[in-house]
Amino acid sequence: MPVKKVSLACSVCGSRNYTTNSNASNRTERLEVKKFCKHCNQHTIHKETK
Repeated sequence: MPVKKVSLACSVCGSRNYTTNSNASNRTERLEVKKFCKHCNQHTIHKETK
């Protein structure tokens, strides 16, 4: 099963700061992680993008 590379975008400013590998192809909802955004200079929710 191939591993898919996904980007994590900041929910406040929209910048794509992080990438991660996802091998869960049957997942219906997008990944949400609280991470530090260097553009907003604060911890925000980052959501999975294509």
